[in-house]
Amino acid sequence: MVKTDPATPCAVTALEDDPFYRSICAPYAADTVWRRAVLAKYFDYSIQEGRELGRSIHLADEARGVAVWLLPQCPRLESQAAQRKRTFLHAALSPKGCENYYQIIEFMSAKSAALIDEAAWYLSIVAVDPAVQGQGLGRKLLEPTIAEADRAGVICYLETFSQRNLSFYQRLGFEAAARFTEPTTGAEYTVMVRRPGKWPRSR
Repeated sequence: MVKTDPATPCAVTALEDDPFYRSICAPYAADTVWRRAVLAKYFDYSIQEGRELGRSIHLADEARGVAVWLLPQCPRLESQAAQRKRTFLHAALSPKGCENYYQIIEFMSAKSAALIDEAAWYLSIVAVDPAVQGQGLGRKLLEPTIAEADRAGVICYLETFSQRNLSFYQRLGFEAAARFTEPTTGAEYTVMVRRPGKWPRSR
């Protein structure tokens, strides 16, 4: 039996209402137990993917939160990772879920590619257990990799469907670069970019 990452349950709880995650679980919208089980598989895979292709950062209490970053890789590794991801998605999601996934990713990737240098580091997932949100734990998850990116002199970026989270990311030096309506979900999202050393004055 594959061991589940300690942060997987909190990622499900924190992010299950995000339009992207609801869309890839669309056929299970009425079945909360099944939908959460599918999301658990997805987050568990994504956290491991971060370990292999970027950074997966946990809080001291690993069950309370996780941040997953994806960093640029050589074409061979990216191709291998894409094939593994494709195999996983077709096993874990329904056909409709896979269709939604690829439509969303295709749209969002094209929009980001027009705005972001291919050497940028991508913040894929940030999840903090809702029971302990508002205690600065999200910042603790992100600061180590942001500091590492600053030392490397690279840009970071993210995409968020949550208007509520914009001010949080702005406090970490991210700036809104563009806002789009994603057609599969029908939801608006913001592309945010952080340039090296771009800490706001009031930290």
